Amino acid sequence: MADTLLAMEDVTAGYLGDIDVLRKVSLAVRPGRISGLIGLNGAGKSTLMKTLCGFLRPKSGRVTLAGRDISGKAPHTMIDDGLWYIPQESSLFPYMTVAENLRLALEGRRTQFGEVLEQRYADTLERFPVLKEKLSARAGDLSGGQQKSLEFAKAFMVQPKVCLIDEPSVGLSPRVAAEVFQWIDAFAKSGMGILLVDHNVRRVVAMSDHIYVMSLGEITAEGSPEDFAGDLHAQVREWLGINF
Repeated sequence: MADTLLAMEDVTAGYLGDIDVLRKVSLAVRPGRISGLIGLNGAGKSTLMKTLCGFLRPKSGRVTLAGRDISGKAPHTMIDDGLWYIPQESSLFPYMTVAENLRLALEGRRTQFGEVLEQRYADTLERFPVLKEKLSARAGDLSGGQQKSLEFAKAFMVQPKVCLIDEPSVGLSPRVAAEVFQWIDAFAKSGMGILLVDHNVRRVVAMSDHIYVMSLGEITAEGSPEDFAGDLHAQVREWLGINF
């Protein structure tokens, strides 16, 4: 579709020459919209994320960003194209301070971001006040919830076109998890395209504009939240705990 920001087009990918984890996967992420991806453990969701980020090159098919082929592009250059990834595992530098972690992504790109860097930094601290009193603390000394706040604050600093978010609520208290989902909603409302993976299927379905179901490396169903409230796919009904 014309308004697609990030797309997978019939992508097949895997880690070994003759073993395909993803098989002809197609999906789209659009500006200001949340695309939700749900599936059981081992369905291929993490492999899909790695393929989008350039860690894994497709065997066939392609990944496009704003219509341009970025298949297998070096992950560390994706920020220049407007793509950001918040992984399930920490991406923080634990021995660097909160302030250093926040500024790191843009410091090396002052030619591109120099005029807005300081304002972005101030705006980020206003949006994430829990970090204000921790600026000189090492990132590795923060609590789990504070580290997750820092992960999302980094994304807010960068303000990418598309943000990939992998299992953001894992290991968090219900209160912090609720805050995380509020940040994701705010990111989308700012115009950012979101691809969201989370084990909380009910939450993903409720907050997504379009949902993809992945099973054994294939997209087996897709639709709007309204579609998933009906009989789109018996497997999804089972995951949601709905009695037949």
